Amino acid sequence: MKAIIEKIETANKAIGVVASWCALAMMLFQMIAVLLRYVFSYGLITFQEAVVYCHAILFMLGAAYVLQLNEHVRVDVIYANLGRTTRRRIDIIALVFFVLPVAAVIAWFGLPYVARSWATLEASRQSGGIPAIFLLKTTIVVFAMSVGLQAICTAARLFNNDADRPWQPAGSDDTENHG
Repeated sequence: MKAIIEKIETANKAIGVVASWCALAMMLFQMIAVLLRYVFSYGLITFQEAVVYCHAILFMLGAAYVLQLNEHVRVDVIYANLGRTTRRRIDIIALVFFVLPVAAVIAWFGLPYVARSWATLEASRQSGGIPAIFLLKTTIVVFAMSVGLQAICTAARLFNNDADRPWQPAGSDDTENHG
């Protein structure tokens, strides 16, 4: 079981690191689009769509890695002041009863949506746009699968109180460096 968790987490980390490069690509595409538009009075739909693609890829494919690092957005008024055991229990419940069902629903509704896009090799409706909307839509399914698998891995680690890798809220006093 531990080997499977390690493989899933390694894959999610690799996907997350690759997705993080989309931030740089997004900035470069946006800079080029602005220069072309305002300096040369020439607009290219390709660069404008590339910004949207990079933004979507960054968030969709980076989500599982962010969950793995426990760096996701958390609104906590009470959580940070709770003991480690109580936080573990809350995290397990949240992962099993909230994150997993949401990932399953996204996958359930996303698969036919993505399949239709692949069946027609859906492309941009804009002249000169990126002819790969079907690839962009595929990130929906990858997102659901990677987040769902990461939720299972994290819940298993929490349930087993995995001493090799304690999972703590980011910035808490007893957080160990997990980077």
